[in-house]
Amino acid sequence: MTRHVVATLACLGALVSAPAHAQSLAGKRVLFVNSYHQGYPWSDGEEAGAAQALAGSGVKLDFYRMDTKRHDGEKFFKDESQKVKALVESSKPDVVVVADDNATKVMVQYFKNTAQPWVFCGVNWDASVYGLPYKNATGVNEVALTVQLLDTLKGYAKGGRIGFLTVDSETERTEGRYYKKQLKIQFAQEKYVKTLADWKDTFKRMQGEVDLLLLGNFAGINDWNEADAAAWALEYGRIPSGGMYDFMMPYTMIGMTKIAEEQGILSGKMVLAILKGASPASIPVAENKQAKLFVNVKLASKAGIVFKPELVRNAEVIK
Repeated sequence: MTRHVVATLACLGALVSAPAHAQSLAGKRVLFVNSYHQGYPWSDGEEAGAAQALAGSGVKLDFYRMDTKRHDGEKFFKDESQKVKALVESSKPDVVVVADDNATKVMVQYFKNTAQPWVFCGVNWDASVYGLPYKNATGVNEVALTVQLLDTLKGYAKGGRIGFLTVDSETERTEGRYYKKQLKIQFAQEKYVKTLADWKDTFKRMQGEVDLLLLGNFAGINDWNEADAAAWALEYGRIPSGGMYDFMMPYTMIGMTKIAEEQGILSGKMVLAILKGASPASIPVAENKQAKLFVNVKLASKAGIVFKPELVRNAEVIK
């Protein structure tokens, strides 16, 4: 844990240390604007975390979901941006929470340094690319534990060539850039796909072209079929593979995954601090620090990979 994260958590603890029942916030309203849709596991986790943080406080929590994971066109995004702007202006929430990059972009466009307090969460890697924080906004960066995952995978790989396979989306292209920056590498193979067929073909081909494979997200591949993809990964997976999302575990051997609820909890604590009188500018930007380890022994066994006992002992085992 970095000193920055320790300091941030200490600051949040001091700001929201009073029990919720000791300082009722009844009548306060919070709008949670989600970039994506209900049913997408990451979004659901962020929302659940925020709801958990605000539970018992008296705060009324409302949700608006932009659904830009399933609809990634520019016109759709502009239309949704206008809807969010109109909703914030008409409902006048005490604080707005924006989850992930697309909702954050809307707030940057319309509510930068205004009187409207807002908190972001799930912004990929570094919110300073949007000029954040502002005098009326703070929040939580979403970072992946890619270095630790790659170090683990290398213990089972026969060489150093790294492949990256994911959906073709702005978010995942950003992820790819930051993975290379964080790891100080260039991928031997890097592929962004739009269909399940392309994903399957690339997955199979990369087994002979790289020594280990990082799997990004599938959300946004509209014809994705979980059973089909899992069966394909079992049949053709021959090299160590790793992922950063728990919902990718049917298709990958090792997961060192971010916890969506952590993003929501941290942002919810920031909301409580603001509702109790803290200015957003006084709350440092945070980043996630928790991870969950998974191993898929079924995929590994089919590929002839035997996990070290200490890895299995510390992981949730997918059979």
